[in-house]
Amino acid sequence: MSYPTIGQLEREIAQRISAFYYEQIGHRPSQVVCHFFDTELVISLEKSASLVELKLISGGYENLAEQIRLSLDKTIKTQLQNLLEELIGKPIIDLMTNTNLATGRTAIIVFLQQLPEVRNPESIPKANLKNLAE
Repeated sequence: MSYPTIGQLEREIAQRISAFYYEQIGHRPSQVVCHFFDTELVISLEKSASLVELKLISGGYENLAEQIRLSLDKTIKTQLQNLLEELIGKPIIDLMTNTNLATGRTAIIVFLQQLPEVRNPESIPKANLKNLAE
């Protein structure tokens, strides 16, 4: 079995996250960037606010838009975690999301117990390579 490089894995995660948000929320972010840092994965989404959320904000219903986003994030969290575990091939210890509707950005931070299996683990910034042996 041939493992992907860390760059290939990050690109695959970005593409699947973009598709996931489109399927679940009906809006595809303009850009999704993923980076591993040791056993942490940081994912940023640009222009992640949906048309409904933006319409509510422009109509003066910022609090309602925030409540809707919090509910959406909570509703899709388990599915998002399952998708990421499938892609990474390692269990997730914790997953946190936050969306700032004022800037339209979403941040996802994923904590893993082990590094993903990739061909070039030395390319993961701050990688503690002893995590590979565990």
